[in-house]
Amino acid sequence: MLEQSKSAQNRAKKRDAFLQKGFELFSEKSIESVTLQDVADASGYGIATLYRYYGSKASLVVEIATEQWARFGIDIAKEDPEKFFLHMSGAEIFEYYLDAFIELYRNNKKLLRFNQLFNVYIQTEKIDEEIMEPYEQVIRNLKGRFHLIYAKGEMDGTIRTDVPEEEMFSTTLHLMLAAVTRYAVGLVYTPQQGFNDEKELELQKQMLYKEFVVPSEGKDL
Repeated sequence: MLEQSKSAQNRAKKRDAFLQKGFELFSEKSIESVTLQDVADASGYGIATLYRYYGSKASLVVEIATEQWARFGIDIAKEDPEKFFLHMSGAEIFEYYLDAFIELYRNNKKLLRFNQLFNVYIQTEKIDEEIMEPYEQVIRNLKGRFHLIYAKGEMDGTIRTDVPEEEMFSTTLHLMLAAVTRYAVGLVYTPQQGFNDEKELELQKQMLYKEFVVPSEGKDL
């Protein structure tokens, strides 16, 4: 039993090394330019060992994306979102999620850079649906957590339910994620006198909040 435990720990250590070093290399350079040999070398293991865990570059890339976004989902709502948000209104949960994108920009620009490269990679490569499924499940989980905003908002009257839930989710995700990603990778207009990135992100947050939240007296973002 002790040997089995050590073997499992050793496998987990190798897997974590491949995921961590792969994430670092892919986000710093580009997914296309980094080889599995590069990842193996950076991890301190041989290429044959890496292939025992990941039979293709696509499988490694997708697992990195899956793990990173799963971690993001846990970070913003802990393990049990219904319990975590129990005493918050739909509008308060919505604001919390909007803030989570800004926090992601502050604290994890590397993930945003990786995600930009990942989206390009999966559009150009023909990746098997079976490989993509764990990642798609994580996105569905995030969407399911967003449903809590709409459901609570419908009950407490703080969220506009005349807007379809899918439209609200898609608009919020695309606008906030696109904005923080562009700032993270430097694809923004830079005035000669400079600009305040977080102030601009806060303004977009306010615009989305006002678009989807039912106005109430005394609430001023």
